[in-house]
Amino acid sequence: MKLILLVAYFALMVGIGLYCRKHATDVNGFVLGGRSVGPWLTAFAYGTSYFSAVVFVGYAGQFGWKYGIAATWAGIGNAIIGSLLAWVVLGRRTRIMTQHLDSATMPQFFGQRYGSQALKIVASVIIFIFLIPYTASLYNGLSRLFGMAFNIDYSVCIILMAVLTAIYVIAGGYMATAINDFIQGIIMLFGISTIILAVLKSKGGFLAALDGLARVSDETVSTAPGIFASFFGPDPLNLMFVVILTSLGTWGLPQMVQKFYAIRDEASIKKGTIISTIFALVVAGGCYFLGGFGRLFSDQIDVVANGYDSIIPTMLQNLSPGLIALVVILVLSASMSTLSSLVIASSSTLTIDFLKDNFIKNMSDKKQVVFIRVLIVVFIAISAIIALVQYKSSVTFIAQLMGISWGALAGAFLAPFLYSLYWKKTTKAACWVSFLFGSIIMIVDMLVPTCLPEIMRSPINCGSIAMLAGLVIVPVVSLITPKPDQTLVEETFACYEKTNVVSRKTALGE
Repeated sequence: MKLILLVAYFALMVGIGLYCRKHATDVNGFVLGGRSVGPWLTAFAYGTSYFSAVVFVGYAGQFGWKYGIAATWAGIGNAIIGSLLAWVVLGRRTRIMTQHLDSATMPQFFGQRYGSQALKIVASVIIFIFLIPYTASLYNGLSRLFGMAFNIDYSVCIILMAVLTAIYVIAGGYMATAINDFIQGIIMLFGISTIILAVLKSKGGFLAALDGLARVSDETVSTAPGIFASFFGPDPLNLMFVVILTSLGTWGLPQMVQKFYAIRDEASIKKGTIISTIFALVVAGGCYFLGGFGRLFSDQIDVVANGYDSIIPTMLQNLSPGLIALVVILVLSASMSTLSSLVIASSSTLTIDFLKDNFIKNMSDKKQVVFIRVLIVVFIAISAIIALVQYKSSVTFIAQLMGISWGALAGAFLAPFLYSLYWKKTTKAACWVSFLFGSIIMIVDMLVPTCLPEIMRSPINCGSIAMLAGLVIVPVVSLITPKPDQTLVEETFACYEKTNVVSRKTALGE
């Protein structure tokens, strides 16, 4: 039954990719779906790109173990800050200004917004460097689950996932990804809800499980009774940093922001905001809520020997074969949807912002699509090779690099992107400082963390602080550096003042 479900799932993904070939004939169609993607597809594409197997297996297990039921705050933060506020604050303005500047990627937006080719190139290099380890980390959550469900080598799983994702993304581009994300999102919604009910039932129901969690004690963490079933858990400060990184971080991730470029119309923004928020609340809230009960299985889990990634698979190993099959499809869906989003973002950025005009002059639209497709193969191959090396050599640092990747990308891009949409006085120098600060501080955290204050030695804390610092750095540097070209600024912001019946600040129009 498990194999039949897997084969049917893969066949459906590939079939959709082949069906969507007609939408992927030019750069606008391949990368943005012709800017005509509706609310359901956009919202699910946003949500499924947001939550991968890293969240379901890694983060849910790790933070649930550390903070107990209070880890659910991370999921609530993902829904309110990472989805609801992201759509409200960024959605409309991103769609208007990126179309006005004819930009299909985040580096292209920076280059057009500030009239700087160098800014565009450096942004594309930062994306290339820091998306690769994130892409590789997507495979990590699958290894233990496949070991639990199938008697096949994990290497086969990596290769299958890589090849099949490559086929449907190369064939159908963003539209194929969006449709597949919708299907994968439905699987994730149904799967996480079913699994939570099954796990809680195995512990006597919600109230019995919560009571059991309240009786768990760990004096190395806290001496307070019932701390793992409490409202804020044993470590509210570090939990807050988890919420900031995993929620606010999406505002500066190119693969997330790019979803707003493709929205069809005003109605799609309004519906998409609601759909995306509910999706995040169920999926992210459900993942962290489930992980919060991990200590009920402490008699079966050796975190010191097997790591935090062993927690969720251990919680699920006694489920029925049908539910285990559902778990495997759920985690595959989460991983493949995020992988497809990352490789489109990486390959389109490298082609449009780095190779075009800088190394290959007069690159036609058709040739750009060819290069993007070739680079998709390259990116997926590199990520699969890194995942295989990590699996064969038992190297564990790859998983930690996801926090480094999020921190560096959001630390570099979040503040300059946000201010670029709203504030005319934002300067090119402020963008440079933010780019350098976010990237360098995360590299230091990875290589020589002892150089940083103790609170910043965790990639999660360091990334959160880098994002928050950028929100201060950009306006301060903008006020003390030469003003931007007023003609360019006024011409850029004029896009908001075009009227349909009301100003475009209020509605996109049809």
